[in-house]
Amino acid sequence: MPEKNRDAEAQATDAPLLGPEQEEFRSRWQRIQSEFVDDPREAVGAADTLVAEVMQALATTFSQHKQGLEGQWHRGEEVATEELRVALQQYRSFFNRLLNT
Repeated sequence: MPEKNRDAEAQATDAPLLGPEQEEFRSRWQRIQSEFVDDPREAVGAADTLVAEVMQALATTFSQHKQGLEGQWHRGEEVATEELRVALQQYRSFFNRLLNT
């Protein structure tokens, strides 16, 4: 396997689904949990909002990732089998990361 393809596959496999915003989401979750004692109703409302934001961020990430992968195989018959193999590996990686989220 060429070095370039291995690097792309490793990056796709190791990259967090939410990127840098993932840490912000974690930080907000910690705040929500710590605020539960003082205001349970507000904490649950904030948790609901945060979960909805994370789901939206995942949907956006999927849409962007899908567009990138589609670009690889929508070029028509010119696409080399190796490029299609790499695209399938990237889909597999993204699929597995979604299931592990």
